[in-house]
Amino acid sequence: MVLPLEMGWRHLLFQNWPVDDGVLEPHLPAQLTVDTHDGTGWLSVIPFTNVDVRPCGLPRRLGVPLPEINVRTYVTHDGEPAVYFFSLDAQGIASVLGARLFHHLPYYYARISLERTADGIRFESRRRQPGDRPGAYEATYRATGEPFTATEDPLARFLVERYRFYTEALDGSLRYTDVDHESWTLYPATATVERNTLLAANGFAVPDSDPVCYYSPGLDVVAATSQRCDP
Repeated sequence: MVLPLEMGWRHLLFQNWPVDDGVLEPHLPAQLTVDTHDGTGWLSVIPFTNVDVRPCGLPRRLGVPLPEINVRTYVTHDGEPAVYFFSLDAQGIASVLGARLFHHLPYYYARISLERTADGIRFESRRRQPGDRPGAYEATYRATGEPFTATEDPLARFLVERYRFYTEALDGSLRYTDVDHESWTLYPATATVERNTLLAANGFAVPDSDPVCYYSPGLDVVAATSQRCDP
C-alpha cells in the first residue's frame, strides 16, 4: 500500500472566478455535484510550490521539491465538501507519474519556475507532456493588505478550507483522498497574468469577471492514501 505523504505548500496564489454551475457540471463525474457559494460555482487556478514531499515518517531532508499549478472547482459527494481537479501541471517527471498511478490525479509534466522578485512571486509554467493539449501560465503575484484567517471570511472559507479531493480513475471509479492541515492564513492579493491557456486546455473560456485573489505563504500538509468510493 502506498504510504500517506507529508509536504509543505508554499507561495500560493488562489485565483478564483465565479462561474455558472451549468458550465462546470458537464466536466465532472456524474457522482459529483457542483458546490456553490451565493448561488454560483467557482473555478480556480492555483500556482505554488510543494516542498519536502516525502512519505510520512521520513525526515524533511529526504523530501523533494515540486513546483505546481492546478485548475480546480468545488464539489460535494454525499454532502461532503471537496475539491475536484481538472488538471495539475508539475515539474518532476517521477512525481507526475507517481501521482497519476497512486492517486489517480490528472497530472501533466511541465517546465516550471518560481522565484521571489522585487515585484512579488514570479511564476512561469509551460506544459511539456507529449500528446496532450498545451497549457501555459505566466504571472507575477503578491500579497496586499493585512493577513486574515480563512475561517473568518465566508467566501475564503468556501474556497480554501477543503479537506478532501475527488478523482476519477481510469476504470471510471470515483476515488477520494483526505488531506489534513491547519486553517489557512491568507492575504488579499494582486496578480498580473501575462498568459493563461490552462483554462482553455480544460475546455473553459476565461471568465469576463475579475478574479478574487488571495495569497498565502503556505502551510504543511499530510495527504492520506487514495480510497475508492462506495458504488
